[in-house]
Amino acid sequence: MNDKKETDVLLATQIVIEQALQRLGYEQDMVELLKEPMRVLTVRIPVRMDDGKTKVFTGYRSQHNDAVGPTKGGVRFHPAVHENEVKALSIWMSIKCGIADLPYGGGKGGVICDPRSMSIRELERLSRGYVRAVSQIVGPTKDIPAPDVMTNSQIMAWMLDEYSRIREFDSPGFITGKPLVLGGSKGRETATARGVVIMIHEALRLKGIDLAKARIVIQGFGNAGSYLAKFMHEAGARVIGISDVSGALYNEEGLDIPYLLDRRDSFGNVTNLFQQTITNEQLLELDCDVLVPAAIENQITEHNAPNIKAKVVVEAANGPTTLEATRILSERGILIVPDVLASSGGVIVSYFEWVQNNQGYYWDEQEIDDKLRLMMIRGFEQVYDIHRTRKVDMRLAAYMAGIRKVAEAARYRGWV
Repeated sequence: MNDKKETDVLLATQIVIEQALQRLGYEQDMVELLKEPMRVLTVRIPVRMDDGKTKVFTGYRSQHNDAVGPTKGGVRFHPAVHENEVKALSIWMSIKCGIADLPYGGGKGGVICDPRSMSIRELERLSRGYVRAVSQIVGPTKDIPAPDVMTNSQIMAWMLDEYSRIREFDSPGFITGKPLVLGGSKGRETATARGVVIMIHEALRLKGIDLAKARIVIQGFGNAGSYLAKFMHEAGARVIGISDVSGALYNEEGLDIPYLLDRRDSFGNVTNLFQQTITNEQLLELDCDVLVPAAIENQITEHNAPNIKAKVVVEAANGPTTLEATRILSERGILIVPDVLASSGGVIVSYFEWVQNNQGYYWDEQEIDDKLRLMMIRGFEQVYDIHRTRKVDMRLAAYMAGIRKVAEAARYRGWV
C-alpha cells in the first residue's frame, strides 16, 4: 500500500468499510451508501477580532448516516482541520455508536483555527458563529455536537446558548459535554480516559499481565492522555513514558505523574520544562506492556511498526495506526484495541447526558461509571469474538461489529 493511501484517513477508512461490509455479506450498493457521509456542510464564519478587524474562518459539519437515529459527534478547533478528516471522523463515530449499540449515526464538525492564538472573547464569537452557520442541520433530534480537540465545556456552553437563542427555547439536549450547571453529565470530562482504562484491563487480562505490574507508555498529554496517566498511576501501574507536542519524557522506574499533572498547561504541554527529553518517535518504540497513542493520526506506520515493543496497543486517539501498520502489528502477535472501540467512552457518556437531558433526571457518578463499564466490556467482548471466530484483525472486527447496525437500519428503511 502506498504512502498516500496509508495517510489519507478517509481513503483508509473506506477500505476497511468495504472489507467489513463484504465480510458481512452486503452487496456493493451498501458500500456505496456507507463509504461517504450523506451530508457535508462547509460554512464560512465571519468573526470580529479584538483588534476590530473581521476574520473569516472555514468550518465543516459532516453527517455520515442517520438511518439509526440522529447523528452525534464532536466539534474540533484546530489549524489542521480539513474536509476529508472531518468526513472520516464522522464515519468512525458511526462505527463507535454501532459497537456501543447507541441510537445514533456518526457526525463530526471542525473549524480551521488556532485557539491558542485567540482571546476568550474571540473564541466565544467563533463558537456562536459556528452554531449560527450550521443551525439548520443540527438539534437534539437531528445532530448533537460535543467537545473534541481543543474545545471544552465552556465552548459547548456558548454553543448551547446561541442555539437556544436561535430556537427561542432552552434545549440542553442539543449538545453534550456541557458544564454540570447547564445540564452536563457527571463523568463526561473523564469518560474517554475511563473507557481506555477499561480496555487496558480487558486486554491485559487476555495477555495474562497484572495491571499493577504493567509498564505504560502514553503518547499525548491532553484531556484523554493526562486523565489516563492519572488513572493508571492510581491503579499502581508504572507510567514510564508520556509525551506532548514538544517532546517526550521517559523513566523506566516510573514518572512522577502527580507532579506532571500539576505542572502541565491548559493545552497539555509539560515536557518543555525539562532538559532531558526524548522524541515522540523514540517514545513509541519503548519497551513496555501497553502503548497508548492518545495524540493525532498516523503515528504508527509501516516504518516504525516493526520496532514497536509493546505487547498491547490501545488507541485513545483517532486513527493513530495505519492499515499497513495494523497488519504488521497483528502478524507480530501484538493485540490492538482499535480507536473505534477504545475511545468510545466519550460518546457513550455523551449518550447518557442526552438521555438525562431528555428525561430531566440526572444520575450520580457511580451509576455513570457502572453503565460505562458494562457497555465498554460488552463492546470489547463482541469485537474480540468476531476477531477470534472470523480470523480477522481487531480493527476489521470492530468495523464489522459497528457498521452492521447502520447497514441493517438502512436496509429496513428500504434505502438499498
